[in-house]
Amino acid sequence: MEAISKTVQVVIKGLEAKKCGFSDETPDAWLKKALTKKELGHIKFNYFKKGILGVSVDSSAWMYSFNLKKEKILEQLKRECAQVKDLRFRIGDIR
Repeated sequence: MEAISKTVQVVIKGLEAKKCGFSDETPDAWLKKALTKKELGHIKFNYFKKGILGVSVDSSAWMYSFNLKKEKILEQLKRECAQVKDLRFRIGDIR
């Protein structure tokens, strides 16, 4: 019985990993695919909880720029991981 239960758990974990199209990549990797190198220098991943990706931005000017592109970035993130529902920016330390 234990072998069946472990097999079921492995299969379920595999299916959950496929929801995002990959198993080893993190939200940082998703952002690297969705943003330019210049933009990546002004942000830092904070959290991914309940489908919301939280990101710190280093200035209000960059926050405004990201908010203008939010829908486009969100589309790209959803292609990487279907679990992403929203993208939230806040001004904070990126180091």
